[in-house]
Amino acid sequence: MAGMYSAALVLLSVALAGPAPRLLARLTVLRKAPAAALVLWQSISLAALIAGLAAAPVAVQQAVTGEGPALALNPIMLVAGFVVTGFLAARLLLTGHRTGTALRRARREHRELVDLIGLPGSDGGRALRVLEHPTATAYCLPGRRSRVVLSAGTLQRLSPTELGAVLAHERTHLRFRHDLVLEFFTVLHTAVPERVRSNAGMHEVRLLLELHADQHAVADHRPRDLGSALVTLAGSNHPEAGLGAGGGTGMAGVRLRQLRDPGPHRGIAAVALLAAALILACPIVLVVAALA
Repeated sequence: MAGMYSAALVLLSVALAGPAPRLLARLTVLRKAPAAALVLWQSISLAALIAGLAAAPVAVQQAVTGEGPALALNPIMLVAGFVVTGFLAARLLLTGHRTGTALRRARREHRELVDLIGLPGSDGGRALRVLEHPTATAYCLPGRRSRVVLSAGTLQRLSPTELGAVLAHERTHLRFRHDLVLEFFTVLHTAVPERVRSNAGMHEVRLLLELHADQHAVADHRPRDLGSALVTLAGSNHPEAGLGAGGGTGMAGVRLRQLRDPGPHRGIAAVALLAAALILACPIVLVVAALA
């Protein structure tokens, strides 16, 4: 029985990295409570990470303490555990370094560019830059020296109340460090082999971040103002290192529908948080049971 804990951790890691995100992405009801949904997504990713990294240590412990019939299974569990843990650790270190380095370099270079060519402004104490371009676009560059970037076309085409809602959306991205949440998921997503990873899951996380920013924006602004601004900004481009109010192709319709019913949807949030706690507990319980 003891020899099965390592196998269970391996299977749990694979299941949470592959099939689970595909299934969760279909539960569109979670979009009504984006903050809790993001916690659920993070718990699944963390549980997969914990299970994968713990497989080898548990296998070693079982190989050392195994007796009788269980001892014959230990070499198999040992090899499987080391393969999964070693592969996952190596991929995480590599993708984490590459992703983090590339994003920080891109943000620094783009921030220097908008500081050079943009007109300075202020948004509640935050640095703001206005680019002389007719296309309506709005995005933020997160980091220690964050920027909110607008185009001249945005200022011309949005009313003051619409502009206020857009700025509130961008401030939410910066306040809650949505860039770090997205970077975390990007690292885990690219660390998983392409045949296993779920692109639908990555898209859903991006959407939930936009919905979370929308939810906070409409706390102080009318949903109608944000909705009309989203229509104006739909399809606008922003750098990969930034987070844009337009949100990207295919998200505007979902976000507009959600603005009709902004929440708070406490029941959905409670279920999502409970599921997050249970999922995160699974690998921890297996590790504790194996080492007991």
